[in-house]
Amino acid sequence: MQRQLANMRQSLFDQGYLDEQFIQLEELQDDANPNFVEEVVTLYYRDSARLVQNIEQALEKNPLDFNKLDGIMHQFKGRSSSIGAKKVKIECTQFREYCRSGSAEGCKRTFQQLKKEYATLRKKLEAYFQLARQVGPVEKACRSK
Repeated sequence: MQRQLANMRQSLFDQGYLDEQFIQLEELQDDANPNFVEEVVTLYYRDSARLVQNIEQALEKNPLDFNKLDGIMHQFKGRSSSIGAKKVKIECTQFREYCRSGSAEGCKRTFQQLKKEYATLRKKLEAYFQLARQVGPVEKACRSK
């Protein structure tokens, strides 16, 4: 099961879902706080749900307030960066570019893709943490090459 967990973790990096920031979170986890990464990710999803809702509401306004959308997305991107959510962060960047160029269609299309990446990452991380709980405490996470 240990190997299965390691393979699952590596595939999250190989498929571009996670970046180095996730490894840095893992390095902060220790015996005193064995579920640190899972707790941080859980908080991320709890907090960011409100931002997703705010963006959805702002996208329903006509005309769109691109400055407001950009501001909310800036917060969302920062939170996503903090857990290493690579694909989500890429979509945030794209969304913000559409805000700057005033493309309502681009914003709406990118937001749909962002929500898909956000939900996919959530499912993958939930499965990963579920397996990690079954495996139990692991020796210090090692940096992948």
